[in-house]
Amino acid sequence: MTELRHQKVTRFIMPLREGGSLPALAEADDDFKYVVKLRGAGHGTKALVAELIGGEIARAAGLRVPELVMLDIDESFGRTEPDEEVQDLLKASRGLNLGMHFLSGALTLDPYINRLSPLEASKIVWLDSYLTNVDRTVRNTNMLIWHSEPWLIDHGASLMFHHSWTGWQKSAGSPFPYIKDHALLHQASALEEAAQLMLSAITPETISAITAAIPDEWLHHDGSDETPDSIRNTYTAFLTQRLKASPIFTKQAIDARNAII
Repeated sequence: MTELRHQKVTRFIMPLREGGSLPALAEADDDFKYVVKLRGAGHGTKALVAELIGGEIARAAGLRVPELVMLDIDESFGRTEPDEEVQDLLKASRGLNLGMHFLSGALTLDPYINRLSPLEASKIVWLDSYLTNVDRTVRNTNMLIWHSEPWLIDHGASLMFHHSWTGWQKSAGSPFPYIKDHALLHQASALEEAAQLMLSAITPETISAITAAIPDEWLHHDGSDETPDSIRNTYTAFLTQRLKASPIFTKQAIDARNAII
């Protein structure tokens, strides 16, 4: 099982008004700062599940991802926050949230200035095709340059299937046409090699270990009687089945790149 550290949020620093999720910068009881993905925001715990799965799969494949940490927010947290919108969000996020280690001094990666190796760019494109991540575009790369190296952040828009939930089998075999908008597609000239390396790193055992780390309290659907184990098993099945579709979505990415080069 993938083990994530468990800490308690002690100080709210500021909201990060980026996109629609309104994450927060906060400090925990280990004295480190984290970008906190709040369960009360946007798509709720589904975004946290996608963040955990996407980040830990990327890490397992050897890509750079800031450490992910489980973060508790208790009832007293945020009471002194003057912004009512933020205070309401913090109240709605009591319990277990997900934090990403804050990379102080990091800069947003510009895909037309910051050059990655063709293989690393191709691995990231393959990863986002695999995860069905629609949110790594030129407009919003969700990549940082820190100590001259690229780091991946924000996988909350991955796993598109879980917003409708039904028909996950069809989604698992999809070519993922949205890859045409990927920020690194023009740099990804080694997609076939990347696919083989990623498939050797992301095994069914890897997937099971990562999904086992999803907290039960994040695994619930309104109006459904599915158990956390049942929901977790669906994530595991989707991700395992998706590996078999690698030739389909890899070809889609290659074709999309050929269309712009």
